[in-house]
Amino acid sequence: MNNILKSWIPKDSEVLDLGCGDGTLLASLKDHLNVSGYGVDISEKKIELSMDKGLNVIEQDIDAGLDNFIDNSFDVVIMSQSIQALKKPENALKEIVRIGNECIVSIPNFANLRCRFQLALTGKMPVSKALPHEWYSTPNLHLCSLKDFESLCKKLNIQIIERKLIRSDGKPSVLMKVFPNLFTEVALYKLKQKL
Repeated sequence: MNNILKSWIPKDSEVLDLGCGDGTLLASLKDHLNVSGYGVDISEKKIELSMDKGLNVIEQDIDAGLDNFIDNSFDVVIMSQSIQALKKPENALKEIVRIGNECIVSIPNFANLRCRFQLALTGKMPVSKALPHEWYSTPNLHLCSLKDFESLCKKLNIQIIERKLIRSDGKPSVLMKVFPNLFTEVALYKLKQKL
């Protein structure tokens, strides 16, 4: 997944990484692409880990809004595997396309065949590499399918510039091209606001 992100982000870009966690992604982008920018996270412990990597990090609840960032203030805004953990993913999508010239969002696909089989055969919420937590300890509040996410983008007048579909190991498969909603475990979207 990181290779796809790196291929989508121009060198020397200004990047905002929302839900940056321990800063691993932003540090890698800084090292390989000479990006500058900020990470945003709500966890004090993760912020400390990010700062230990020499990153600029802001402690902020994304659900409370992103009014402190002006329009088009970053070349790229990233939400990697974090939008589903927000209380208000719709608001976050509106904000990231306002703040960034382009945005990258990655989501776990809850409608993939493995999840469907687990739910059908066991009667329990699925656990997989892409969705590694039990239902009672998951940070995910809003799981969705590719179709759900793409419908929301259409509703919000957000253009999908590019989409990459992968398994949780980061590799694509031929079946994803034919039946994306069934075989994709993680989807990455490059987005921007339609004019």
